[in-house]
Amino acid sequence: MCGIWALFGSDECLSVQCLSAMKIGHRGPDAFRFENVNGFTNCCFGFHRLAIVDQLYGMQPLRVKKFPYLWLCYNGEIYNYKQLQKQFGFDYQTLVDGEVILHLYNRGGIEQTASMLDGVFAFILLDTANRKVFLGRDTYGVRPLFRVLTDDGFLGVCSEAKGLVTLKHSMSFAPRVEPFLPGHYEVLDLKANGKVGSVELVKFHGPKDKPLHADYDSLQNLPSGFDIETVKSNIRLLFENAVRKRLMSHRRIGCLLSGGLDSSLVAAVLIKLMKEADFDYPLQTFAIGMEDSPDLLAARKVAAHIGSEHHEVSFNSEEGIQALEDVIICLETYDITTIRASVGMYLISKYIRKNTDSVVIFSGEGSDELTQGYIYFHKAPTPEDAVEESEKLLKELYLFDVLRADRTTAAHGLELRVPFLDHRFTSYYLSLPAEFRIPKNGIEKHLLREAFQDTNLLPNEILWRPKEAFSDGITSVKKSWFSILQDYIDLQVEDCLLEKAAEKFPFNPPRTKEGYYYRQIFEKHYPGRSDWLPHYWMPRWIKATDPSARTLQHYKSAPKE
Repeated sequence: MCGIWALFGSDECLSVQCLSAMKIGHRGPDAFRFENVNGFTNCCFGFHRLAIVDQLYGMQPLRVKKFPYLWLCYNGEIYNYKQLQKQFGFDYQTLVDGEVILHLYNRGGIEQTASMLDGVFAFILLDTANRKVFLGRDTYGVRPLFRVLTDDGFLGVCSEAKGLVTLKHSMSFAPRVEPFLPGHYEVLDLKANGKVGSVELVKFHGPKDKPLHADYDSLQNLPSGFDIETVKSNIRLLFENAVRKRLMSHRRIGCLLSGGLDSSLVAAVLIKLMKEADFDYPLQTFAIGMEDSPDLLAARKVAAHIGSEHHEVSFNSEEGIQALEDVIICLETYDITTIRASVGMYLISKYIRKNTDSVVIFSGEGSDELTQGYIYFHKAPTPEDAVEESEKLLKELYLFDVLRADRTTAAHGLELRVPFLDHRFTSYYLSLPAEFRIPKNGIEKHLLREAFQDTNLLPNEILWRPKEAFSDGITSVKKSWFSILQDYIDLQVEDCLLEKAAEKFPFNPPRTKEGYYYRQIFEKHYPGRSDWLPHYWMPRWIKATDPSARTLQHYKSAPKE
């Protein structure tokens, strides 16, 4: 996890503009560099480093002697850099995985570069010889990227929007800051005066597309056909491979563990592979919750079963409420369900950073969207409708769950890894017949659970544990987190304010006091930026007034013991 920042064609003093880059310092607490571009006095890069690989030569912008005209600033991990080196005979000059971007670009241009990267990434690539600037972001937007481009050619790029909103430029109004679309790259011309002009924005990969880099994967062709035993075997092979490739790290690995199916599978496979690879330290797992939290109980069972070094973090209502403003600042959103779920993840990330030496943190994000894990999928009219919704959720991950997971961990200098969003795993799962993927026998994610039946990776009660949203599972069934928040906020927001919410906030007007409260905090720190959230996250096919799973009729929590 790092923080990247760059300006091209700035009219203002770069030493002043550099102050904006410091707003993302939390993403890279190990080192910082600010570097001007030779020959372009109004262009520069800023980089905050979290050192995960090659601690000696890993600073950025990355430049190598072989390509003196290329400048690279990227945030992410490229898991197949060694396979690509072997395939194409690349002569690496560092141990940095991202160096492969320079070699791929030199070999085949930007489209091949973006398509061949197996990993998560956001990058800024400058080619001064051909006067081009390239931006790129991974398929699901696991690594964040924002840009601002003015009519007169001033370009600002940053890992988080907060690093761009206070930039100075000779305009009568604040320039538009927007997220860079996942699965896309952009080509821009660099003019002699340092200004840029956008040439094209190209989609290079989508969730259903088989990735180009699969042809060079260490896991070669899988058995074809839709025989159920073949499918289950392929799911296990691909998921294990997704976890294995993400073991790449010179820092200690840990895992978030809620006790739900997704994080439990990640933790179980992770500890299995770490033992096979003879890691010299035990896996630390981390769970968070309030008193009587179903998640704490379930996570405890999983940790005992897999043999991890387990940490439990307890928090109370007051601590959660006090964290709300900091959480909204770090998230840069006012989405209700995202904020609710982020509080626990923010607090546990804070604990990990302060009390342990785990820095690379595995998590289960992406599974619900891919495997139709949300409770409302039980109400899908047809399997085809469920497939369409699943694909929509995957495309919007960068606005919701992936945003939450990145910001809450990055806020405390941690690096997130999400094997469920592996390119090969997701493209295979999405290629399966629609009927295979829907809930069955009243159980969501039935196919995924069935695939790991009889492996003894997890206790059966965990493998078949019903869906429990993270923001719900951290609190008692008697009093949900959303109820605690609503009771508190009801006293903070007067009825008359909510009645006039549509006048004050015409775009995405809040319909509840909770929504109004979050929107007020968001507007306090990011005024006029409400379009960063195109719509609120809400379940479909049901008359829901709240996004919490515990408000849905199908919901049931794990039984107490």
